[in-house]
Amino acid sequence: MKKSLVIHTNGELKRNDNTLLFIDYEGKKHPKPVEAISDIYIFSEMTVNTKFLNYMSQYGIPIHFFNYYQYYTGSFYPKETLLSGQLLVQQVDAYSNYSKRLPIAKEFIMAAADNIYRNLRYYNSRGKDVESPMKKIDLLRKNLSDVKKIEELMGIEGNIRKEYYSAWNEIVNQNIKFEKRIMHPPDNMINSLISFVNSLIYTKVLSEIYKTQLNPTISYLHEPGVRRFSLALDIAEIFKPLIGDRLIFALLNKKQITEDSFTKELNFLHLKKEASRLIMKQLDERLEKTITHKELGRKVSYQHLMRLECYKLVKHLMGEKEYEGFRIWW
Repeated sequence: MKKSLVIHTNGELKRNDNTLLFIDYEGKKHPKPVEAISDIYIFSEMTVNTKFLNYMSQYGIPIHFFNYYQYYTGSFYPKETLLSGQLLVQQVDAYSNYSKRLPIAKEFIMAAADNIYRNLRYYNSRGKDVESPMKKIDLLRKNLSDVKKIEELMGIEGNIRKEYYSAWNEIVNQNIKFEKRIMHPPDNMINSLISFVNSLIYTKVLSEIYKTQLNPTISYLHEPGVRRFSLALDIAEIFKPLIGDRLIFALLNKKQITEDSFTKELNFLHLKKEASRLIMKQLDERLEKTITHKELGRKVSYQHLMRLECYKLVKHLMGEKEYEGFRIWW
């Protein structure tokens, strides 16, 4: 199985014959078999050249870049090879026609809301008193089916997340004092952690979109914009509760991530290198975890669930089967 290559050390990436070669800041060489790499995550100062980028494009390997504060800054998205003009036309039509766009956007949020509710139900059954936000979220998600505008849809989604995040102080076995979600910039360790993990889910979804015929810039919930792959934002909404939030809960409850994992002098904006390495390692292990798929009748990994979501969207756009967002059933 291909895996992500994660680099936290300054250095240089280059092609060396038919191998990817990482040369660290001390001059030590670390050859990596390119056939075993799914995508690359860079959390350091890195030198690359066009020869290397052409090589990555040849193998269809996306590269995701993060700055000093572990903020996602962008991706190298290889030239698309799985092109389909017919699908592109249908994808654009589904965006341009509001009566087609709204049901897709609605399904993203309805699936995400159901997955959020499932998370709370899990912890409520294990002695965490989150029944009040559960009831409020249940009422809110019942209103989603009647929404007529995407702006209204996102408003309800915002209220659902507000109730959801209010339960985190009860779920997490640390004194986190988490009051509300703030992103630009995050104002405490929990907001920083959520932003970091959400950006990882986004990039993982983007890597899976690349393996399909979907265009990542044409989206339905989030408005398509300049310099962003907004379809990855759409699909990530579904998987943040299952993969991202559950990872955060595990890291915090096992005390693997604490205030000491952040640079306090920077108002907890900066994750220390050891912490970001741990999170990436735990995320990759979680993505390799398998479940028995109800419809396919076989085991699939969490990561493959993301690609299956893309395939379901393709079938919807091509008129083969109506799209239904992934929902946790266990």
